Amino acid sequence: MRLPSTTICFICVALAAVLLITAGEQLDFINSQRQQMKLISNEPLKNAPPSLAFATIALGAFRGLVVDVLWMRADKLKEQGQFFDARQLAEWITTLQPRFASVWEFQAWNMAYNISAAIPAEQPDQRWQWVKNGYELLRDQGIVLNPRSILLYRELALIFQHKIGDITDDAHKYYKLQLAMAMEPLLGPADNRYFETLVDAPADWRQIINDANLTPLITALKSADKAFARDNEFVGNYLALRQNAGRFNPEALRTIDRFRGTPALEKFDIFAKAWQLRNVWKLDPVLMQQLNQLYGPVDGNDPNAHLPLDWRNAYSHAMYWAVKGLQTAGKKDVPTTDKDNYSMDEVNTDRIVSHSLQNLFHNGKIFIYDMPALPSSASSSPPATVPTEAGGPMTKEIFLRPDLRMFEPYNNSILKIIKKYKDAKNKGAYTGMQTGHKNMLKSAVFAFYQAGHIQQAHKIYNQLRKLYPSDEFKDSPDVYVKSRFREEIGQLTFNDVRGIIQMILQEAYFRFAVHDDDEAYVREKIAKEVYDLYGSLYSDENSQKRINLPDFKLLRYLAIVDFFNDRQYPLILKQNLLGRIKVERPELSEQFREQEEELIRKQSEQQK
Repeated sequence: MRLPSTTICFICVALAAVLLITAGEQLDFINSQRQQMKLISNEPLKNAPPSLAFATIALGAFRGLVVDVLWMRADKLKEQGQFFDARQLAEWITTLQPRFASVWEFQAWNMAYNISAAIPAEQPDQRWQWVKNGYELLRDQGIVLNPRSILLYRELALIFQHKIGDITDDAHKYYKLQLAMAMEPLLGPADNRYFETLVDAPADWRQIINDANLTPLITALKSADKAFARDNEFVGNYLALRQNAGRFNPEALRTIDRFRGTPALEKFDIFAKAWQLRNVWKLDPVLMQQLNQLYGPVDGNDPNAHLPLDWRNAYSHAMYWAVKGLQTAGKKDVPTTDKDNYSMDEVNTDRIVSHSLQNLFHNGKIFIYDMPALPSSASSSPPATVPTEAGGPMTKEIFLRPDLRMFEPYNNSILKIIKKYKDAKNKGAYTGMQTGHKNMLKSAVFAFYQAGHIQQAHKIYNQLRKLYPSDEFKDSPDVYVKSRFREEIGQLTFNDVRGIIQMILQEAYFRFAVHDDDEAYVREKIAKEVYDLYGSLYSDENSQKRINLPDFKLLRYLAIVDFFNDRQYPLILKQNLLGRIKVERPELSEQFREQEEELIRKQSEQQK
């Protein structure tokens, strides 16, 4: 028996109504889940013109059309050099389509590079603020909304590696100093044990306030200064108090003094620093410790162990974000049949890892010294000035020097990366990384040979021969180094050689002043080798081509005069050098005195 058509229609309408009601009841749950998973992309625009705000609401699902128009407009403004206007448009685009990774990249690059460069170099603090705006945008917003976009990790790592770590920006030393000074209070005595305590520190504020052993400290600080009244500002104010007590009620510092040396203060101090790393810098102590163990400088007492990386260095941050990007958004356990599908973003992110390690080899050691403020006209680069506790300016100078301990971490890492791309379709990535590795090995041979680590230089040279066989490496390592050294010196003029010798000696004095005695000895040795080699390049029959260098003792004296007259070196560093020479190397001090007397005598004779 067939049902009447009206009955069928009624049943269908009723069933549809039931389904609609059921779906409607699920809507609140679905929306809450979308919000928790950050899948909502229809947040209202802020500070947008009424026409744009109306268009985005009226178009609804056609918001993409608005984005296309805004994107074309932003690109045109960028080409015209109107970076600030382009930034505002980019902000609207990220609000309309927060999962459009390219616009996050564009906006961060625009702030860190274009806008910062548009600010005069004489205002490094304002330049630095825009560089910070760039990397914080990616770190705190872009990656949070696009955790699987390796493009954004790569771009964030590149800002640390290139903009802050390299020397292309006139204010690069200011950037390096600001980063180092921000990280230094958090990483205290940064040995492996210290990082283990950071890893073990509680990650939740509630664990701390519910800890009965810490309650007296927290309660006392809240009573001492109203700045500690809000829990969400407590940690930040505690760290600020430890660095600059003048900002707070004196009772707050007295509270710290009462708890000084107690387990409660030590535990809270570690928690605060770990909290700051996790929540402000977005650095996971677990991953930091993994990178320390994998890429940290080799321990001189145990070649199988690694010391922690220097996290004051921008290259350590670049490597962190590159590795995190590869772990989160790169290919893992790629099948043999799929090895040709690595994206260029992943290739370039791998390059950042190897380049950061290479840069730590060349500029891994950091020295920071106070020095008198220089007039703005005294230097082409702006001074890195920070406020003292008393309110007056105090200038600090940052120096970066090579760290030969970083060679093995670099070498092990690049070999793994090269192996990864060996069977990939993109042969350009494979050959390019091999070329970079070959050049780095050649540089390392010279570095270790000149540093007196002959055995290590031979080991690297043999690796060169094995991996990259060539007639270039047919000679023994000793002959190879000396012939290359002789070739390079032979191409230099008299003035070039003299300048190089004095600069090497200046570097030796710097190393001696900071108690890096082994490196100081090596630099003095290299300077003497350059001097002797230049003298041996011209035999008697070619003596007419030669211009005699001054006596080596005189060059040493002139180099130390240059060192003391160089305003980039702080007064305390010069005092350290002078004191150590007088006490520990009196024979050198006597040579300088004799050279000074000889110069005065010659000047007097010329004036007669």
